[in-house]
Amino acid sequence: QVQLVESGGGLVQAGGSLRLSCAASGRTFSNYFMGWFRQAPEKEREFVAGIGWIRGTTYYTDLVKGRFVISRDNVKNTLYLQMNSLKPEDTAVYYCAARRNPAVGVASYEYDFWGQGTQVTVSS
Repeated sequence: QVQLVESGGGLVQAGGSLRLSCAASGRTFSNYFMGWFRQAPEKEREFVAGIGWIRGTTYYTDLVKGRFVISRDNVKNTLYLQMNSLKPEDTAVYYCAARRNPAVGVASYEYDFWGQGTQVTVSS
C-alpha cells in the first residue's frame, strides 16, 4: 500500500518561502507521476505542480510558474515543493499525490494515492 506523508507547512508572511516535503513509501515509483495539489476553503482542489518520477520532467500551473519548484529525491523517495515569493492567495491545504501512470496528470481524479495534506497560510 502506498503511503504519502506531507510536512513543511506553516505560517509565513507574503514574500516569504516554504519547502514542503512528501515522504513516499510502499513501493517503487518508477512508473509514477507525482503531483502537488492545493485546496483553499470553499474552492475546488487544484493542480499546482507535477513531476515524472524517472525523467524528472516538471509541469506547473501558470499561477505558480516562476515561483514554485517541484523536485524529487529518488534515493530518499521524497517529493518536494519549494515555494518562493508566496502570496496570500497561495493559502491552502497542500496535498501530495501519486498517479500509477507516468503521463502528466493535472486533474485530481487521475491520481490514485493521496497524503493527508499540510496547511500553508500566507499573511499579508
